[in-house]
Amino acid sequence: MPDVGEGLTEAEIVTWLVTPGDTVEVNQIVVEIETAKSLVELPSPFAGEVIELHAEPGETVDVGRPIISVATAGGPADAPTAPAVAAEAAEAAETVATENVDEPKLLVGYGAKETTGRRRRRGAAPAAAPAAVSPAVTPAAPSAPSGPVRTKPPVRKLAKTLGVDLTSVVPSGPGGVVTRADVVAASEAAPTLPPAPAVAPETDAGEIRIPIKGVRKHTAAAMVSSAFTAPHVSEFVTLDVTATMDLRSRLQARREFADVRLSPLALVAKAFLRAVERTPSANSRWDEAAQEIVQMREINLGIAAATPRGLVVPNIRSAQRLGLAELAAAIGDLASTARAGRTTPEQMAHGTVTISNFGVFGVDSGTPILNPGETAILGVGTINRRPWVVGEGDDERIEPRWVTTLALSFDHRVMDGQQGSELLADTAAFLRDPALAAL
Repeated sequence: MPDVGEGLTEAEIVTWLVTPGDTVEVNQIVVEIETAKSLVELPSPFAGEVIELHAEPGETVDVGRPIISVATAGGPADAPTAPAVAAEAAEAAETVATENVDEPKLLVGYGAKETTGRRRRRGAAPAAAPAAVSPAVTPAAPSAPSGPVRTKPPVRKLAKTLGVDLTSVVPSGPGGVVTRADVVAASEAAPTLPPAPAVAPETDAGEIRIPIKGVRKHTAAAMVSSAFTAPHVSEFVTLDVTATMDLRSRLQARREFADVRLSPLALVAKAFLRAVERTPSANSRWDEAAQEIVQMREINLGIAAATPRGLVVPNIRSAQRLGLAELAAAIGDLASTARAGRTTPEQMAHGTVTISNFGVFGVDSGTPILNPGETAILGVGTINRRPWVVGEGDDERIEPRWVTTLALSFDHRVMDGQQGSELLADTAAFLRDPALAAL
């Protein structure tokens, strides 16, 4: 399992895109993994034949552990060697110094951290003496496999649904691969086992236990760290945003926005960015080790996005430099990428301030928790029609207006109450009267 540059220690295998016996090229995508932050596609650093997959879909694997073996055509001279992670006996049998032997190459990534201890490959036993690696795969006899079952993830899923034990299935595919037809035949020839439940089994107390992993595990750790490290202060303001909604309608009819979805969030983001420029302490972070407040020149605006895999916060680099149309397009791109589960670790790094739009769920307000390492986060409630007092004196009256509630949380170590209040008040002022943003 490679170190994908996030400082993570493990990842979950989601889907294998190859099977034993397949031929792969350098940089061909072979597996999808879910890290604590996103879904990542891993390429093969070697060209050759896939010999073995060392992890099953759904299995969590430590960084540095082998997950796939690839036999190269010309031996180790054709590709960079992988870090040593096998047991000492297996390492002696598959040493990178061996010449003129087609040996499996283990995909452990580019520059994966080296561990001081050594781990035996999954399913391998300690060997008393080195064993040569066969340069070719000999087709298995028509009998049930004794080692790891070779098959595709969809076939494994079918076997699980039909209650078929794959270790008892006689493979008919090339290289001893169990095919869909093999599973169906085994299912018809023997009594089926009850299918595995689609969710975690209930306990005697009627509980359902769900493993904490992937994005949920990372989010939980980040929120606990933030909540119990940065002293949060939250402030709220309810305001009339009718002028902003009218501006949105006018702008949406213009040619510059013909191919852009101008959402209310884009206008809120523009107002918030302008307010952050007026309160630069909001675009800072607390450096505990150096006992310094580090202020960033560029505003990298994070947009919290709810996805089927959990909460992710990709950010828009130097967002204050973008025009409204560019900002709206960038927000739309981030949202669609996040929903597809394709947000990269780099897109979630180096954020400086964040917006959380819980209004899309019909919620009026909330208390957002800071993204770790940041000083301010703006929560946006639903924008709806409400009765509102307008006018003054004899002209005072109640009219239906577009109204929302903004919630700002900030790190009180970095910002005083006055600075936090000014940040929120400026954001609200720009939304009440968008023309003020030009001042």
